[in-house]
Amino acid sequence: MKRVTGIGGIFFKCDDIQQQKEWYRKHLGIESDPYGAMFEWRDVDNPDIKGTTVWNPFKKETDYFLPSTKETMINYRVENLTELLKTLREEGVEVIDKFEEYDFGKFGWIMDPEGNKIELWEPVDEKMK
Repeated sequence: MKRVTGIGGIFFKCDDIQQQKEWYRKHLGIESDPYGAMFEWRDVDNPDIKGTTVWNPFKKETDYFLPSTKETMINYRVENLTELLKTLREEGVEVIDKFEEYDFGKFGWIMDPEGNKIELWEPVDEKMK
């Protein structure tokens, strides 16, 4: 079973979201909306599949990163989230008892040994037209 297949997103806490977004737009050319920026790319093994990687700042007070107290969180793309979470739990990894499913994919969370919350995402990628 493949585990991580790529980076799904980079998330970080900041004091002023709009100021951060404007700085990144002005200096690095990252255009974003209320949900952040979406970087589109094609799957190397199947170029008809379009994937995305998200970049998004969060308010410093967000509880989305909890139970981690860290300033950043990485989202990894995975192929079979349910099976991977089961395997990770069997391997002794701390799996957060929360699972969410949307039309764009499934989400689960784990903690690494240093208290970093990791988001795992089984995306529903689009076929290019």
